[in-house]
Amino acid sequence: MHLLPVTSGDSASNRRRVSDFSAVGVVEALAVGGAPFPGGQPCSELFEGAHTVTLFVRGRLGSMDEFDVIVMGGGPAGENIAGRCTECGLSIAMVESELLGGECSYWACMPSKTLLRPGAVLEAVRRVPGAREAVTGELDVRAALARRDDVVGNWDDGGQVKWLEGAGGTLVRGAGRLTGERVVEVEQRDGSIRRLAARKAVVIATGSDPNIPPIEGLQDIRTWASRDITSAKDVPRRLLVLGGGVVGVEMAQAWRRFGCEEVTVIAASDRLLPRNEPFVGDQLAAAFAEEGITVFTNARATRASREADDAPVTVTLDDGRELTGDELLVATGRRPRTSDIGLETVGLEPGKYVEVDDQLRATGVPGGWLFAIGDCNGRALLTHMGKYQARIATDVIRGRDVEAWADHRAVPGVIFTDPQVASVGLTEQAARERGIDVRTVSYGVGDVAAASAHGEGISGTAQLVVDESRQVIVGATFVGPEIGELLHSATVAVAGEVALDTLWHAVPSFPTFSELWLRLLEAYGL
Repeated sequence: MHLLPVTSGDSASNRRRVSDFSAVGVVEALAVGGAPFPGGQPCSELFEGAHTVTLFVRGRLGSMDEFDVIVMGGGPAGENIAGRCTECGLSIAMVESELLGGECSYWACMPSKTLLRPGAVLEAVRRVPGAREAVTGELDVRAALARRDDVVGNWDDGGQVKWLEGAGGTLVRGAGRLTGERVVEVEQRDGSIRRLAARKAVVIATGSDPNIPPIEGLQDIRTWASRDITSAKDVPRRLLVLGGGVVGVEMAQAWRRFGCEEVTVIAASDRLLPRNEPFVGDQLAAAFAEEGITVFTNARATRASREADDAPVTVTLDDGRELTGDELLVATGRRPRTSDIGLETVGLEPGKYVEVDDQLRATGVPGGWLFAIGDCNGRALLTHMGKYQARIATDVIRGRDVEAWADHRAVPGVIFTDPQVASVGLTEQAARERGIDVRTVSYGVGDVAAASAHGEGISGTAQLVVDESRQVIVGATFVGPEIGELLHSATVAVAGEVALDTLWHAVPSFPTFSELWLRLLEAYGL
């Protein structure tokens, strides 16, 4: 048993300390002015008329362990900041309640792209006369799913734990909560509490969860979210997909190519992938139609029902139509995983994105010790952007004066459908909304020599958004097979604000798809 005296006065922080100890069940008894009080008595009563409260605390509270940096969340953003900090000689505690590696490694980026790859390779071969004749069988779904399992390490994070420990980091398994300035309390798997204190910074990297819309019946039935579909063991005969964003379109095509007889995408917007240029959704919808994927746009689900977990699921649309499937994937966006991490103890609102400045410091928290990176800050919900923010935040923690300006003007992204969609920077509409005088130029992906060499029926569009006043590219979008590999050249041009006159001297090799750069500059008038 330990004695912990706390002076009351009017200190809100002292009141919070008593409440926190009671909430986690570590307070056995309290004494105020010599009179005992039972643990868990309302804090306001304890402090009324008292000058000192003594907490008799069970041994499970333990001492406070100090580190230079505490990272809450072991996904890609958290791993990157941990790795870079240890390289700089800083001590790190990584708090993670699930698998080290996070969503991307086990349930998102890696498994989803692995599921898409077999179908994409088969389609690429079928475009090439002479090679397509060698394709005499069907896609081996069991082998493809086994490969997925291998890529995600069979959902075992032993390899990543070994990496962290080898780098000098400390993994703390459990659910972490802020309890005040620079302090994180972790409820470990055995129910014990471990308290951590940060000398320099606490970094929130807790990621995001699927957003479930308020549709009648949806919360009451078994559905698939992104984790379920990327880890599924069997192919449903009929798949309904609620949502026309990245997860929805990628998984619709992957599982159609795995043998789903019916795949139906229900999109509330007027086109697929509405955040991209309008031609993107049109071209992807055309490709889906050729593959037998049904797409409903401007369609809103009003009700979902199923009689039992293994029964068919029915979705009712706002026009009265009913769609039936064997599984329903709900892919309607993400929400920050910040509901129960103690944001209220530092003056922030739980369940919301953690607003940060361009140095990734949480705004509204004095002292500059609290950072938020990755999905939880809402700036750019992409793995590679979370990693970028981790690099910037590490530099700031080390005392460098840097800012994450790419979040505002050079965010790249690839959607791994067939055709792929690759984009960076601003769309034409977004640029005009910012008051930029822009001009767009486009060229057909199938019109360069590389398309003929790669096979038959290759098509798509490449488009640049040019700032007329500065003569630099502020946005680029490409649609076409395997076109994602062309994106980084556009990212360099946008992030580097490379003048068009300079790009004119960047000669593309022939015959490669990079010749699109030359044709786009010619279309502009150079």
